[in-house]
Amino acid sequence: MHAPVRRRPRNLALELVERFSDRIRGGELAAGTKLPTEAAIMGEFEVSRTVVREALSKLQAAGLVETRHGIGTFVIGPGDGPSFKISAEQFSTLQDVIAVLELRIGLETEAAGLAAQRRTEANLAALRRALDAVIAAVEAGQDSVAADFQFHLEIARATQNDHFADLMATLGAQIIPRARLEPAAELDEPRRLERQAYMRRVNAEHESILDAIARQDAESARAAMRTHLSNSRERRRKAQAAHG
Repeated sequence: MHAPVRRRPRNLALELVERFSDRIRGGELAAGTKLPTEAAIMGEFEVSRTVVREALSKLQAAGLVETRHGIGTFVIGPGDGPSFKISAEQFSTLQDVIAVLELRIGLETEAAGLAAQRRTEANLAALRRALDAVIAAVEAGQDSVAADFQFHLEIARATQNDHFADLMATLGAQIIPRARLEPAAELDEPRRLERQAYMRRVNAEHESILDAIARQDAESARAAMRTHLSNSRERRRKAQAAHG
């Protein structure tokens, strides 16, 4: 008699994505339907807010839902979302990661300049909340990828051009390179402190971007974003070299 096959524990966010995808494709959630609040989803599926936000980000990336700032998240409908998509398989090599960073340099450099010219006080408040969430996660030694992506998404929204925000939402949180670094829980103390110092440098770059947008200095915002993403590209190259 064969021993039963042991299944790997399921990722809660992916399971939540699957459940909502089934409801959307099955017609239970029609296009235009507003999804329940984060708190309601947390209660129904007994998951954390982090899991809910990760799942919503993945649903956005799949083109199944869209988030309207200050209103809520709505079903777009199967097949009605943007067709452009970068899959997880397209991040399998260093060159893949660098290629996406090159795309981001082109896209987000101009987005930062437009955001500086057009941002509202509400946009600034959303950017500050996102960056504060990144800082809090870093100082607590927690995963800051979702908050980091939210910061970049809020810059796209501050352009007041929906195409920038839609494209960023389609790309999803997988575009944040350190999503592919080792989990903090697997690091020893020296490497954990090194990671924290690394993240503080990244956040200093974020602060420079936000400061330029707040001052409505478009050229400085473009330069700060280009520097940030170019540095990210170089950090990935160095990390790859260090790991052979």
